[in-house]
Order: sequence, then C-alpha cells, then structure tokens
Amino acid sequence: MSRHASLARDPADLIAGRWIPLRGDAIVSHNPARPDQTIWHGASVLSHVNDAVAAARAAQPAWAGAPVEHRAAVLRRYAALCAARAEQIAHLISDETGKVLWESRGEAATLPARVESTLQAAPSAASGLARVTDFSVQLSDTRVGRCVFRPHGVMAIIAPYNFPAYLPNGQYVPALLMGNTIVLKPSDKTPAVGQLLAEIMHEALSAESAPAGVFNLVQGAADVSSALTNHDDIDGILFTGSWPVGRSILEANLDRPGRIIALEMGGNNPAVVMPSTDLRLAAVEIVRCAFNTTGQRCTSTRRTIIHEAVADRLIPLIKRCASTLVFDDPRATHPVFAGPMISRQARQAVLDAQSRFARAGGRVLLQSSEMTGREGWFLTPSIIQVERFTRDDPDDCGCDTEVFGPLLRVSLARDLDDAIQQSNATRYGLTSAIFTADRAEADRFCRESRAGCINVNTGTAGATPRLPIGGLGMSGNHRPAGSFTLDCCAYPVAQQLESNPAPFLAEGMTIDDRW
Repeated sequence: MSRHASLARDPADLIAGRWIPLRGDAIVSHNPARPDQTIWHGASVLSHVNDAVAAARAAQPAWAGAPVEHRAAVLRRYAALCAARAEQIAHLISDETGKVLWESRGEAATLPARVESTLQAAPSAASGLARVTDFSVQLSDTRVGRCVFRPHGVMAIIAPYNFPAYLPNGQYVPALLMGNTIVLKPSDKTPAVGQLLAEIMHEALSAESAPAGVFNLVQGAADVSSALTNHDDIDGILFTGSWPVGRSILEANLDRPGRIIALEMGGNNPAVVMPSTDLRLAAVEIVRCAFNTTGQRCTSTRRTIIHEAVADRLIPLIKRCASTLVFDDPRATHPVFAGPMISRQARQAVLDAQSRFARAGGRVLLQSSEMTGREGWFLTPSIIQVERFTRDDPDDCGCDTEVFGPLLRVSLARDLDDAIQQSNATRYGLTSAIFTADRAEADRFCRESRAGCINVNTGTAGATPRLPIGGLGMSGNHRPAGSFTLDCCAYPVAQQLESNPAPFLAEGMTIDDRW
C-alpha cells in the first residue's frame, strides 16, 4: 500500500495504542495541485468509533490521576518531535491541502509553539493555565473554600481541512494537559495530516509510558463524525468547521446539557475603511486577508465597507493589488502567494457564487476564473461591488452569505454609522477590522462591532493563539479557542472544608448528645 513519504506507516486508525490497518478506498485524499496524485487512501470502519471511545474511557482515570508534570512531559516530548519533523509536516500539509510551502512551514511551526504557550503558567490573564489553576479562599476562621478544576473526561475533536495540523493541535494539547483523553477525527479531505499527528503523539506517549488509549485516531467522513458526536460516552466535543455541521452537532446533543460543546465555525468577516487611514496599508491588508490560503480561512475578509470619500482611490488599488497576486504550484521555486482550492467542488462553489451575485446586480470588478493550462483546482480572485450589505434578503448581491474561497465583495458607506451598520449585517460574528487613524473611530468600532475578534489597522485573518479565538452567532457558541481552549477542557468544582467540630444549629433546630 503506497503512502506519503512523511508517514511512518500505511493508512490506519489508532485505538488503545494499537494501529489498525485501513485497507480500502472509502476515504481518499489527493494533491489539489496535482489531482492525479493520491496522498492517502484507506477504509472507514464505523465500529472503530465505539472502540476508540471505549479505549479513551478506560485510559482516562489513570491519565487524569497522573501528576500534571507527567502530562506536561508528554507534551514537551511531542513538541520536540514536531520541531524535529517540521519539514516533513510542512510538505505533507502542502501536498494534501494545496497550501504553498511558506504557509505550510508556518503551520508546522505552530505545533511546538502551542505546547509552549499552553504550559505557560505566569499568573496573568494572558496565561490560560492560570485561569484553570486550583485556588483557595478563607471563608471564616474555621472554614476554607477551594476551587479545583477537573477534566471533562473523553473529548472528541472534529478537525477541518484548511488548517489540518494547527487547529486540532490547538485543541488536544490543552485537553491532554488538563487530564482528558482524546478521539481525533480528521477531515476526510486531509486524513494523512491527521495520521501524522497521531503518529507523533503516539511516539511521545509511548516514550513517557503513558496509558494506552490516551490518544485515539478514527478516520472517516460524515457518518463517523455523526457517530462520534452522538456517542453516549463522550464528555465534550471540540469542533471546527461549517455552521450547518455545527448546528447538527447542537441538535444531536439537546438532551445532553452537561456535555461541553465548543464550536468554531465560519465568518462573513467585514473590513471597514475610513478616510483618515493609510490607503496603501488598507489595500495590502484587505487583499492579503481576502485571498491568502486561497480564501479558505474562517477569518478571511469576505466584505469590505469603504467610506465613499476614498472609494474612488481605494477600490482600483485593491483591484490592481489582487490582480497581481501569484497563484501557482505550491512547490514552485519562485515566490507564490497561494495555491489551489482544496477540490473541484470547492472551486465550483466560488464560481457559482460569483455568477449568482452578478445576476443579483453585483458589479464584477475582477472576475474569478479557472486557471487554464493547470491540472489542479486553481482559481483567480474575484472582487464584486454591491450597493450595500444586508442580513435579511438572500436574493440580494449584498446578502449574508459566506463564500469559502477567493471572493471579496465591496460596498460604500456614507459615514461610520453606516459602515458599522453594514459590518454588523450578518448572522456570523467571527472577525472584523477597521482601518482608521482616528482613535475615537477605532474605539467606537471596537465597542459596537459584533465579533469575537476585532482588529484595528490590521486585517481580519491572522488570529493569535495568545488571545481567544472565537465568534458569535453562527460563528461560535461563546466557547473560544486560542488561549481560552483550556477553559473548555476543565470544569470548576467548589469545595468547603470546615475544621470546627461544633455544628451550626439554625433557629428551630435541636440536637441532644443523648440521642
């Protein structure tokens, strides 16, 4: 069975510390730049979900009962392995997602960095670990109150394809540190990256003599995800993906209010430009954040709202800058901005959206098209001007639709009031940005923008794990990732310890020692 050079073994699931071969072709991933090149192919075994959950459940008490220093040692070993194999990881990410190598190398570098930031224990709000550290308070002369944090138990992680290493790594690292055990289900578009992560984590766990079953891997498509997120014996779900899938997860768990569900979903992210800003800066940031990763980021700039006083200068600048972006082979030796879309279907969805917006009255300033002479799923950028953005009318070219690809819509605003109104005309609320030199404008936008990540004079794409990453509405459920992932991986328990043996007798109570 052929396999990518970065992998140590043929396609397999990891359950209770054992690799179970997956011989078949139910799940196949291809190189988006060279679709005839298969990266990973294997079977999908639905019964493995039960086996993986049972393995994680069996391992969890011993893992949670081990000293936190032991769990930290596993993570440090894992980080060292990731650093040593960074180039392997980067090449696999590039080959399986179509990302250019410079971006894939950046993603690979985040894996050990996430371990370091998770283990940071400085007593400050920036340290996630500080927020989930046990503490005590003196309640009276004889009574002490304690707050202790306990792991939820078995955590299911449903990972996406656009950041197949960075995003699940940012979830299972803090979950493991807090004493949870893991069942990871990678995207069926990037199973190879998921397997490589599991291979590295398995090596780290084995080297530190951790219990078998702490980290489990199950490959599959929607049926496997559904079986895992509906399973009665998991305690939490960490999901990154689209709103429709997140909605189905919530629906399936309506009768499980005690199950932690952290959803990180899409965004119809706005960037507002005011007259006082540096137009060069605004143009570069808007173009970069609309089209990097070929527009396949939850945080990509989807909508730009430009003050009418500078629109005549800024819109041509954005168009010119976007038209010169280099989309090419991820392994090209010359500088390349971005590679192909993940699949033919993803590319067609962008082209269909472009046609739909144009029919609804949008003015196509830069037309997206398939790149001729290319065998992969390459697509050039699209820019469409609309009259204004609206939340309610699905047939309007400015409607509230997330297009997951290199398509940017632009509108004009009369003033800051109008700009904020249009930026908030969305059911999503992941990221937003404003470009202005006016401090009062920036402060007001930060107060009134309905988003979980709000930026000033920098683009919407580029969240940092040192801060919370999450959104409102259809973008998330107030369970942010980033530095706040630790908060989703443990729950507080209040304890009161009384040292006075004499009980407190309330009025109307009697107790007699002769009783």
